[in-house]
Amino acid sequence: MITNQKTEPKLLEVKNLEVGFYNKNKFNKIVNQISFDVYQGEVLGIVGESGSGKSMTALTIADLLSKEAVVSNGTICLQGNNLLTLDKESLRKIKGKEIGFIFQEPMTSLNPLIPIGKQVEEVLKIHETLSKEERKRRTMDMLFEVGLKEVDGLYRKYPHELSGGMRQRVMIAMAMICEPKLLIADEPTTALDVTIQSQILELIKKLCREKNTTVIFISHDLGVIKEICNRAIVMSEGNIVEEGNVKNLFENPRMEYTKQLIDSVPSIKKGMERKACEQKTNSTKNNKMLDIKELSVFYDKKGSLFQKAKKEVIVKNVSFQVIEGEILGIVGESGCGKTTLSKAIVGLNRDIEGSIESIEKSPQMVFQDPYQSLNPAKKVGWILEEPLRLKGGYTKEDRKKKVDEMLVKVGLSKEYKNRYIHELSGGQRQRISIASAVITNPKLIILDEPVSALDVTVQAQILELLRTIQKEYGLTYLFISHDLNVIYEMCNRVLVMYQGRIVEDAKTRELYDNPQHEYTKRLLKVIPEL
Repeated sequence: MITNQKTEPKLLEVKNLEVGFYNKNKFNKIVNQISFDVYQGEVLGIVGESGSGKSMTALTIADLLSKEAVVSNGTICLQGNNLLTLDKESLRKIKGKEIGFIFQEPMTSLNPLIPIGKQVEEVLKIHETLSKEERKRRTMDMLFEVGLKEVDGLYRKYPHELSGGMRQRVMIAMAMICEPKLLIADEPTTALDVTIQSQILELIKKLCREKNTTVIFISHDLGVIKEICNRAIVMSEGNIVEEGNVKNLFENPRMEYTKQLIDSVPSIKKGMERKACEQKTNSTKNNKMLDIKELSVFYDKKGSLFQKAKKEVIVKNVSFQVIEGEILGIVGESGCGKTTLSKAIVGLNRDIEGSIESIEKSPQMVFQDPYQSLNPAKKVGWILEEPLRLKGGYTKEDRKKKVDEMLVKVGLSKEYKNRYIHELSGGQRQRISIASAVITNPKLIILDEPVSALDVTVQAQILELLRTIQKEYGLTYLFISHDLNVIYEMCNRVLVMYQGRIVEDAKTRELYDNPQHEYTKRLLKVIPEL
């Protein structure tokens, strides 16, 4: 952790900030009269549950609020200049140059029609007087610095050709390329595996050390906050409920809310206490639920106008079995083939060689982002009925009864069937995703990063829900996650994937206590712990 920089001058002063939205002439506060300072060269963490106001605070500082949002009170002074009173032209010069911003979801922030090299260059084009060649060279250097490889080819690729982790690194390169005085990072490592997360955190620390860059770091991962931040602010319902040195804050929290956040964080220690990983399986029959033999999975790699598409092998000759009733974890870096493998198992990618044998003919999948996998134009009731309609054999009354039962089962009231997806919180949407996967009574469910985008308290609730449903329905899980603490808590056994291959397969406790492969050792070495 970086040493405290409080002896340095204040870079940013936020005083009595109040932000909200008008709804039928009523002003709903999201940020409620908060005040805090950020010192030159320090890393300030902001933590809290979804809806606590942490992202709204960051967006206000960066002048990125939606048109509907209203700043009703307060000042935000960057080196003495109140950003809230500056004109648009003055703010335009500051954004990107003086203040950099890293968003949580890069796919919604990157232009899908422009190569990523050009998008990173655009920041330099706006704020720097460089030649075309100088801009390109500096862009490629920055892409390499954030951990991307083969930057010559990457420079010409489009966002959809990159993995989620690679896209996030492009966003980080865009934010950092002008060496801003203040870098605001809103959940910048949520989509990244632990090794790349570690690289990004080291890069941010390096900037602080060498460029004296100041960082506001927002995250629901308290282990990351403890690793990188000097101080932290804890927010709840738009208020700052606690603030202090990170070590003192996490070791001796004063407020009950802070204690609840810390208690919700998954960890290896808690996994050992649960002894979940010492249970062989929930089944005494030891039947094979899934048998994968010498499986390779391909994608068509698009060529240019004059070249044919080429097949690219993503998963390379893997073999493994999943026992009925167990929870098998799959870990590995972005691009290693975890999600590609899971899509082949559920039949979303049929360009394969080898064999996939499963007792369950229709395995279901819970995706990382329920907002993209659930139909936003339909109400929850319709979404949950649809799998039953497709399966057949249910009357209309049966379907509606089963939907009501399933909503209660995942911790929601029956009234939620009349809501749209955009009317739900992240945790509620993920509960609907789980309900949709379970409602047809499959025996095998693939969970692809099911809690990575959720704050710690909601994450803990969803993990408990998954455990409860698994025991009640006798389910088998294939659990994909880059969070090795979550894997330890949840899984009986773990597969480690690296560059499309399985490099290690072991019971969870054995793998964590005595890893055999060098790559596994690297993964375990960089787990953030509270």
